[in-house]
Amino acid sequence: MPRYAAVDIGSNSVRMLAAEVPFGAAPRVLAAERQVTRLGEGVFLNGLISQESLDLTCQVLRRFADAYGKFEPAGIRAVATSAVRDAGNQRLFVEAASQALGTSVEIISGQEESRLIHMGVQSRWPHPKQRILIIDVGGGSAEFILGESGRMAAAYSKPLGAVRLMEVFIKHDPPTAEELHRLEQFIEEKLAAASRCSHPRRWDRVIATSATAAAVVCAINGVARTRRDSADRLRVTVAQLRAFYHRVAKCDLAARRKIAGVGPRRAEIIIPGAAVLRVAVDRLRLPSLYYTSAGLRDGIVADLAERGVGLELSRLSREQRAVVEQMVRRFGVDVRHARKVAALAHTLFVALHRQHGQTLAMGRLLEAAAYLHDTGHLISDNGHHKHSAYVVANSDMPGFTNRERIVVAMLCRYHRKSMPSPRHEAYQSLSADEKRTVMMLIPILRLADNLDRSHDQRVESVACRIRESGVVLELRSSADTDLEVWAGESAGEVFRQVYGLPLTLVMTRR
Repeated sequence: MPRYAAVDIGSNSVRMLAAEVPFGAAPRVLAAERQVTRLGEGVFLNGLISQESLDLTCQVLRRFADAYGKFEPAGIRAVATSAVRDAGNQRLFVEAASQALGTSVEIISGQEESRLIHMGVQSRWPHPKQRILIIDVGGGSAEFILGESGRMAAAYSKPLGAVRLMEVFIKHDPPTAEELHRLEQFIEEKLAAASRCSHPRRWDRVIATSATAAAVVCAINGVARTRRDSADRLRVTVAQLRAFYHRVAKCDLAARRKIAGVGPRRAEIIIPGAAVLRVAVDRLRLPSLYYTSAGLRDGIVADLAERGVGLELSRLSREQRAVVEQMVRRFGVDVRHARKVAALAHTLFVALHRQHGQTLAMGRLLEAAAYLHDTGHLISDNGHHKHSAYVVANSDMPGFTNRERIVVAMLCRYHRKSMPSPRHEAYQSLSADEKRTVMMLIPILRLADNLDRSHDQRVESVACRIRESGVVLELRSSADTDLEVWAGESAGEVFRQVYGLPLTLVMTRR
């Protein structure tokens, strides 16, 4: 299963998420960390990231890189948001941060930040048909994201981050009435444009994200900070939000730190953060809001997965493809059939990734076997699968290790006829991991080969639907595919034996 790493360099904190993304399933978190760095403190006053903040952030990024590096992610994306967008020394910061992380750091726009937040929420809490409003109060900016039918319809990025507002408006502890008035008035002005696009009946659900929202919702619902994950999808009413804001606005820092759900560092900036949420629900005439722990990091992972980043690891490299295609021609194999079987095998490998559990690199060996499974015909049509295994096992294949070549040979050996048995010495010589790889990939190779039984490429594409009751392959074609359907169904018994799931083929005419 592909693994991805996301790094969010925000104005208040730096966050990291490493996750494994099974195809067609929710991501599984491998590691997640967060460190407050207050990168935006200097930026919002004098326009520059301080050397102290830069050094601390780079230290954190090095630690994050070590943490997610253990999982060998197929794709990594690190982004910087509001504070770095506004910093006069952003180039210096990006160079230092990229070096510390070992991968490039990109400064993203408010619109891209909103898109990723929306993707993160939808990946963790889908709203495929509803109209939703997402409010993300960060350290430097606040994003107001309008979603309809699973897509982002519009987004507004406003300079309403909790750190920014704290630096600009709050000078006393607790803040004076005049400071609170100027703070609320500024928020009102910045929300004027967004409020014109809102109506209380427009939204099926209003969702707040980020640590500010987590602290507010936890405090209102009496959830301890150590149990913050349990606050996911909790709801607060407008009345509760107003009451909480008026309460914390009167507290000094020591008192705010004693509020359950509000951490010691969050207590420093909770007043302006809560003010944004309070003014937003009033100005936008919202009845209530829900909290979700999903956010920018989840959106980065979802975006990497949707774009198939890293899947190239499951395909033959240019050099490897040249080697196998040269062998295909040397042994008189039908090139079009070999390419079709390879394409079908890769599609099935990706779709069934959660079931077979093989690393992406094993997809390359499956693809090589799909190209080479018919090479044995040059020796004899009778038992050609055995001859194919012999050819591959004894060929010079640059770009493949000796063990990889043997695994490819074994896949060719079992692409038809009998399955591995204790009597088969070559199979028994494999390691336990190699045996499992061969066993899990045999049904896929057989299916791919049988779905081009006529060698006429009649099956144009395959869609795989995985259910608890079994696996459904939807074949799309404009030609007569009776032979392919029959052949594919004949491979269903081996598939059931290996995967423990029945296989059904459905034909869809184009």
